[in-house]
Amino acid sequence: MHEQNKRYILGSCFYAFFINGITGLILGSLLPYLTQTYGLSYQISGLLLSAHSVGNLVAGFIAGALPAHLGRKRSILLLCSATALGFLGMMLSGNPLLLLLSFLLTGIGRGSVSNFNNVIVTETSDGNPKALNILHSFFAIGAFIAPFLVLVFTQHSAEYWKFTSLSVTILACVMVALFSFMKMDRGEKKTTAKQEKSFAFLKNAGFWISSGILFFYLCAETAINGWLVTYFKDSGIMTDGYAQTLASLLWLVILFGRLTCAYLSQIVSKQKILVGTAAGTIVFFILLLATRNLAVITVSIVGLGFCMAGIYPTTVSNVGSVIKSAPMAMGTLLAIAGFGGIIMPAVTGAVADHFDIFGGMAVISIAVILNFVFALVNALRKPHES
Repeated sequence: MHEQNKRYILGSCFYAFFINGITGLILGSLLPYLTQTYGLSYQISGLLLSAHSVGNLVAGFIAGALPAHLGRKRSILLLCSATALGFLGMMLSGNPLLLLLSFLLTGIGRGSVSNFNNVIVTETSDGNPKALNILHSFFAIGAFIAPFLVLVFTQHSAEYWKFTSLSVTILACVMVALFSFMKMDRGEKKTTAKQEKSFAFLKNAGFWISSGILFFYLCAETAINGWLVTYFKDSGIMTDGYAQTLASLLWLVILFGRLTCAYLSQIVSKQKILVGTAAGTIVFFILLLATRNLAVITVSIVGLGFCMAGIYPTTVSNVGSVIKSAPMAMGTLLAIAGFGGIIMPAVTGAVADHFDIFGGMAVISIAVILNFVFALVNALRKPHES
């Protein structure tokens, strides 16, 4: 591959992951404004967040299969366009069904871009870990600025949230344009005559324990990211601006925490890291809900982000031997975990509708506690067998 073409592909993928970072975090920041403008119930709002998670999960399967039929370039152009269509749809109508479709499309776009970029960057850079680290750094940058992007447009009027959605639509259209000029092969997968698809890992207790950790972790992470700004805003605890700043701070701390956990994993066992971080998540989440003091809430956000940060990658590493021995294990693990991200935001919204937003947030503590229970069971298992 020509060096100039390689740089163009990598640059386009980095930009696309920047948009993915914005998409991943901005929905939770926009949610209270959509709810206010369109008069949505908490239950509908929760279903919107779940629809995004459904799209993200489904995209993993579509993005893997579609290139064999349409080719890689046509597939990614079709799928990544869903991001722009989703944010455009949010501005045009408050109809719950159309909003559900819009959030579903943003999930499909986000999941497809994630799948495509990880593969194409790995291929283009010949597996250079530096390129993948840069890729995910751009996601972090996008995630960090997303709440501030909402704040820029809504600081004068809550109605101006639509300009945020329009901005993301334009940025996503630029992403589609960049992909359209890429020179790439069709990307069909070459399969061996007898590719092993063993499901023996389903009999492995460690696999199911790790699945439990990831399931309840994604329950908590998705619900917290999606509902945090709404909770702060509707509870009258703080200004909109401070709420958006804390949402951004949470992601910044998660990024720092993952780097710290990567270092600690060299000197501390994975089992101990999972127990410690899961326990810390309980403490800081309960502290977050138990106070209205801004200083204590800010400390809680920092502690919560730091503790949550390492759970996902450490759990995947914890079950790494199973994943290596069974090609189907990783996909199954991520699918099980993905259902956690689908279920909890909707449950939070339903409970908030019947009680209040505090009650909805309090339900998330069940997932946080069960995450710790599975982490503890994982640590107490005598043989850590694959």
